[in-house]
Amino acid sequence: MKIERYGIYWVDLNPVIGAELAKIRPAVVISDDLMNRHLKTVVICPITSTLHPAWRSRIVIECAGRAGEIAVDQIRTVSRQRLRQRIDQIEDADAEELRRLIVEMYGVA
Repeated sequence: MKIERYGIYWVDLNPVIGAELAKIRPAVVISDDLMNRHLKTVVICPITSTLHPAWRSRIVIECAGRAGEIAVDQIRTVSRQRLRQRIDQIEDADAEELRRLIVEMYGVA
């Protein structure tokens, strides 16, 4: 399967430990396309349908016609084997906001 940056895929996040987001859910691939072609892992941000508009670590988007939040605070690397079918792609403006938030949260100050 071809995995593309900013594509939204069904991802099986089980098993989990503690407060990690669980179950099969949509997630945005944030690793770049070169990594996605050559590595056996991808970096993702899960999407949740539970909205927390005041949380600075979340980005509200529409995914397959439904409201959801990209959980940037739940960023993780997963095996390509956890990915299922592609269901959508985030808008360019959301991708820009996602990059900005990742740098804000994890970048060098």
